[in-house]
Amino acid sequence: MSSSMSPAELGAFLKARRAELSPGAVGLPESAGRRRVPGLRREEVAVLAAISTDYYTRLEQGRMQASAPVLNTLARVLRLDDDQRAYLFELAGRLTDRPARRAPQKAQPRLQRLLDDLGTTAGIVLGRRMDILAWNPLAAALVTDFSNIPEKHRNYIRLVFTDPDMRELYADWKNVALTCVAQLRMEAGRDPGNPRLASLVGELSVQDADFRRWWAAHHVAVRGVGTKVLRHPVVGELTLDWDTLASTTDTDQQLVVWSAEPGSPSHDALRILASWADATPPAPTGSNARTGRPLPGRPGPERTAATLEP
Repeated sequence: MSSSMSPAELGAFLKARRAELSPGAVGLPESAGRRRVPGLRREEVAVLAAISTDYYTRLEQGRMQASAPVLNTLARVLRLDDDQRAYLFELAGRLTDRPARRAPQKAQPRLQRLLDDLGTTAGIVLGRRMDILAWNPLAAALVTDFSNIPEKHRNYIRLVFTDPDMRELYADWKNVALTCVAQLRMEAGRDPGNPRLASLVGELSVQDADFRRWWAAHHVAVRGVGTKVLRHPVVGELTLDWDTLASTTDTDQQLVVWSAEPGSPSHDALRILASWADATPPAPTGSNARTGRPLPGRPGPERTAATLEP
C-alpha cells in the first residue's frame, strides 16, 4: 500500500458518497422493506461499476488499489462532481513518502505587493490549512484585526468556528462554514499526513459539533469565486464578491479578495470603511479593530506578513 495515499480516507469517502445515493437515483429498482443503512449497498455500486463485489469491498476497506479506469467509473457511478472526482484521484494516487516538515511558509512578495496596493478591495493571503499569511488594512477593518491573533491561531476556518464575531459578521454563516470545511477536506486529501492539519481538525471536532458532523460527511470543494453578505457593525450590510488568485510560485498559497460593483451601496460602504481604517489609530492590544470589543487571550504581535511553520 505504499503508493496509496490514504486507504482509510479513500474508503470513508466512497462510503459517504454511496450513502447519499438511492437505488432509484442510479436506475436500480428499489428493494422491498427498509434498508439497514442509507444509500447504495456495496454490491450495488459494484454492479454499476462492472467490478466484483469483493474487489469493491477490498477497495473500500483499504486492501486494494484502484486503477485510473476504475476510479473514473466509480466517479461516474457515484455522481461525483469535478472537485469530488479530483479528491478521489488524489486519495488513491498520491505518495505518502514526503518530508515530515516543510520550509516555513511566507506570503509571496508579488502577492504581498499586490495586497498592499489594493485600495477599496479587502484581501488576505491564505496558505496551507487556510492559515492567514498576510492581509491589508481594509481586510482587518472588514473581518478582524489579524495582528491581534497569535500566529499559531491565525487560521481562517478556526476563526469562522471559534470567533463569535465571525458568526455575526456572515449573514449566512452556516453556508460559509460548510464551504470552509469542504475546502479544508480537499486540502486534507492532498496532504493527509500533515500533523498541524490533523491537530486543527481534532481541535475543531472537539469544540464544535457542526464541524464534527460536516467533516464526517466528506464533502469537498476548491476555493474559487462567490458572493457573500456581511453585516458590518460600522458600515452596515455589504454584498461582496470574493475571488481567488493563485500564486504560480507557491501553489500552496492564494490571494482571496472581497470587492463590490463600482457605484453600488456596498462599494460606497467599502470606500467609507477604507477611509475609516486609514483614519483610525491601531486598536489596543487584545481588541478587535472591526468591533472595538476585547478579544480574550489574544496578545497583539506587530502587524507583519505571518511566517508559519507547516
